[in-house]
Amino acid sequence: MKSLVRWGTRLGLVGSTLLATAIAGIAPVIALSEQQIKTKLDNIPVWLITNPQGLPLSRPLTEENGKQTAGSVTGVYMSQQEAQAFIAELRNVKDKDAQTTQMVKSLQATPVPLGVIFEQVQKTKNEQNRLLFAFKPIDKEVKGAMELLKKNGEQVKQFRSVPVFIVRFAPDKSYVPIKLGDQKAEQEVVPLFFSMQDAQNLLKQVQPKFPKADIQVVDVDGILNTLQEKNDPWLDKVVFFPNPEARQYIQQLPKENPPKSAPAPAKKK
Repeated sequence: MKSLVRWGTRLGLVGSTLLATAIAGIAPVIALSEQQIKTKLDNIPVWLITNPQGLPLSRPLTEENGKQTAGSVTGVYMSQQEAQAFIAELRNVKDKDAQTTQMVKSLQATPVPLGVIFEQVQKTKNEQNRLLFAFKPIDKEVKGAMELLKKNGEQVKQFRSVPVFIVRFAPDKSYVPIKLGDQKAEQEVVPLFFSMQDAQNLLKQVQPKFPKADIQVVDVDGILNTLQEKNDPWLDKVVFFPNPEARQYIQQLPKENPPKSAPAPAKKK
């Protein structure tokens, strides 16, 4: 969780500075390495349902004909509250045997950096008997994503992944960058939001000067594939922003004690 603690020291869209120019003239870069992608994802907490030993609750995979196959699957929740609500549902199920009742009592929602999930997927992707991760997006964000897609004329019956929201200067233009940090250590980034409301807040800042600006909805799987396969220069500047609930969790984490030789962390704006 150290990466999440560090993220908490620089968090907050209120202090971000909008750049009124498109990203251009950046030297080309190669596709990001798995470690670079993991580092970006380490900023995002997700929740697994585990026992006290940290082993995730999982179920065997089954084929369409009902036969059990190799491997198992576990849920990955983008919301701690929704993970805890699922545990409550399990505890309220009647007619459980004594062993199941005891097992369910011990379940807990355990936070894990998303980068750890990504790393595990990469390590075991060629293993037959591997643990698969089924992402559980926040219902409100899925609903917002589908509304945006329908507004843009796309026929969508179901959004099967975790939605990510990106602000563009216009449908055929580049993504809107922002600056994070103080004047001494400003960093230009392209924000990818797990919250539609965060994207809308940035859009409101952009539209007075760029009236055609909009929000593009993509799924996290597509973003990860792009980071791994494409050489687009803007990908190196991508930063994932946790949803408000996740930010609140991060801000409540104990602060790290920096080494005495290290400079004091920059104060929030």
